[in-house]
Amino acid sequence: MNALRATFQHGATDKNAELTFRKGAPAPKPQVNCRQLCFFGAFFLPVSKLLEAPSLLARYAAGDLLVPALLQYILQTLALVTLLFVLSRLDKPYLQAIADRFGEWTARIFCFVYAAYFLFSALLPLLDLEKFVYAAFYDTAPTGFTFAPFFILSAYFCVKGIKALARSADLSLFLFLFPFIALMAMSVGQTDFSAVLPIFGEPIKGTFKGFLSTAPHFSDVALFLPLFCGYRYKKGDGKKIVLSYWAGAAFVLFFLVVFLGIFTSLAPREHYAFIKVAQYFPALSTVGRLDLLFSYFLTVILFFYGCLPILYTVEFFSAGIDTDKRVLPSAILNVALLVFVLYFNQRYNALYKIFENAYPVFWVFSVLLPVLSLFLLLKKRKKEKDGGRGMLKAKKKEKKYA
Repeated sequence: MNALRATFQHGATDKNAELTFRKGAPAPKPQVNCRQLCFFGAFFLPVSKLLEAPSLLARYAAGDLLVPALLQYILQTLALVTLLFVLSRLDKPYLQAIADRFGEWTARIFCFVYAAYFLFSALLPLLDLEKFVYAAFYDTAPTGFTFAPFFILSAYFCVKGIKALARSADLSLFLFLFPFIALMAMSVGQTDFSAVLPIFGEPIKGTFKGFLSTAPHFSDVALFLPLFCGYRYKKGDGKKIVLSYWAGAAFVLFFLVVFLGIFTSLAPREHYAFIKVAQYFPALSTVGRLDLLFSYFLTVILFFYGCLPILYTVEFFSAGIDTDKRVLPSAILNVALLVFVLYFNQRYNALYKIFENAYPVFWVFSVLLPVLSLFLLLKKRKKEKDGGRGMLKAKKKEKKYA
């Protein structure tokens, strides 16, 4: 069980750190720090919402596409604040707290359930990423194995563990901020900002449908949770993480306004949004498609994001079977996913319908289970309360017989 508790705390390849943990020595420095979590929320997660989510929101909510997106962010923020509150009251990483409070097998089941969830959640984004790569990087139809090198990157990430993802979050500041600002600067001149007015001008049914259909794109707290398994909360971290998450939300919401203002009624059919918004910038006719250079920087983060659920699947599965060996699970999983992509790239619509109706699954893992983390505190508080009553009774008894 010691290896299970140490899995996220010390990483996949740091065997000496795990051995130190087993001997009961003080835990080494956690894998993830507050700065990396802030960058993850502000610059890493937004890119995933600049691909297919804008056209999906425009399809259902039309001019009110900001409303379902804002509701999604509010829902995720409530779950994130709850999870951070729980972490602020714990003196140990999240996964270790589950194991200590509810037992080894509860922690194992938790790991296996989340591994299954992340495997499922990886399927449609992989197909979206493959189609995006073919559309953005190739003028002619590529061969079926053109996307295969992505799984080499994914396998590398899975072997290196959470620490590699944390370092990618650091890189996301440079890969996201300047390219995003440049693309928006090139786009605002062609944007009709009145396209989003009036707010609440569309039927509520379409807005609600957009809210349900985009749940897979906004399940951010589920992506935060594995990082919290290797993180120790410090005072003030919660505010920084939530504010950073809303900085990322501001980027996405502003992009949605620009996207709708440029494409208006054509927006529902404009997939792969972030490589298209700046294409009408007048200077591009002279200097060429400079906007694609900025889009390629964002694509690097998109590749990292595509590895994310695969990495989490390997991490949770390895923790569940109590091993620090990731090479074999990583190889098997990435080969299986390559076969999946090759088989399902012509069956995209069937898989899309499954995901569109699977929004309850994403809410369970990104909202409900993080909120249920409050039970990690409930038992502890009850125990402290009972202990306080016992001390009060002892004092009364001592006073009586004094």
